[in-house]
Amino acid sequence: MAKGMKWITAASFLLTAVFTGISLTGYRWAISWSITFGTFLYHLAMRLLVGHMIDNVMKNRADYTKRWYQLCGFEKKLYKKLKVKQWKGNFPTYNPTLFDPKFHSWDEIAQAMCQAELVHEVIVILSFLPLFAAIPFGSFYVFFITSLLAALFDLCFVVIQRYNRPRVLKLLQLSERGK
Repeated sequence: MAKGMKWITAASFLLTAVFTGISLTGYRWAISWSITFGTFLYHLAMRLLVGHMIDNVMKNRADYTKRWYQLCGFEKKLYKKLKVKQWKGNFPTYNPTLFDPKFHSWDEIAQAMCQAELVHEVIVILSFLPLFAAIPFGSFYVFFITSLLAALFDLCFVVIQRYNRPRVLKLLQLSERGK
């Protein structure tokens, strides 16, 4: 997943540059393609950059006992209503080994889950920055819809982390009792 995301980001950069160059030669139709690939590039590059920056600071060492990472009273009911259990396995994982008990303890996995949640929460907020591009380019609703869809996509990852973490913490408790 990581390699593919980096390749797609690089391709988006190249396509943005190509269509921007074409639009500068007077072909007005290329502006739409340049904006489209530029917006796509922003969403991909921002995700990679946010993940990299937070990883450099936290190094998968989050305190899962902090209030921020605890479920609120309504969340269990919400996740049941959203049927998270049925669809959570269909989403990609950037680095699956971070959540694999063959490579990490349940404690380390819980910490990585908190960091992943935080990464996706920051991405949700930053997904709306392209709205400022509507000022020079217009088409506010196009920028709004793409920002909203990108934010909702990352919100799914937040939900998955929050849904799974109590289960991982139960496994952690069981493994500590067994010692």
